[in-house]
Amino acid sequence: MTALGPVAWPPAPIGTERLVLREPEPRDRATFIELLASPEVHTYLGGPRPRHELEREMPGAPERWPGSFVVDLDGAMIGQILLRRATGHRRPAATGKADLGYLFLPRAWGFGYATEACAAALDWFDGALPGEPVVLTTQTANATSMRLAAKLGFTEVERFQAWNAEQWLGLRSARNGVQVTPPRPRP
Repeated sequence: MTALGPVAWPPAPIGTERLVLREPEPRDRATFIELLASPEVHTYLGGPRPRHELEREMPGAPERWPGSFVVDLDGAMIGQILLRRATGHRRPAATGKADLGYLFLPRAWGFGYATEACAAALDWFDGALPGEPVVLTTQTANATSMRLAAKLGFTEVERFQAWNAEQWLGLRSARNGVQVTPPRPRP
């Protein structure tokens, strides 16, 4: 995966009804480690990384790169949205397209935050790179992620086997009817 291409980065923080999408900051380091070490978060992602390795390897300030948004609720990180160019994807239908990924802390599950944050990130993407399609890959066993993909306007391109599980590849055309709550000013 590589950077998105010619986008102005970082954008101004993106406000939704309840969330702010922003650049990673040094204060987010512990939450990044929690996300990457969580067995629940990585159930369908090949398993968690050992916490002691993450503590040793992760810089004091999380890496900043175009397409990486921290999802902030009331001043605290609850997840991450990733938009990256799928250059080395296993599936030809995805190669070169922007790829949407997301990770949320288990305590943030079930409140619609992923839908709200991903929709806002996709709306930003549509404005930054008009006409660009986006792909999303998830395991078919991940029913929650499959529902999220449908809510966001992704339609199935194909299913395939990888990492000892059936995978689902979806495509979302630009401005595919995703409705995002207009940003509101945040303090």
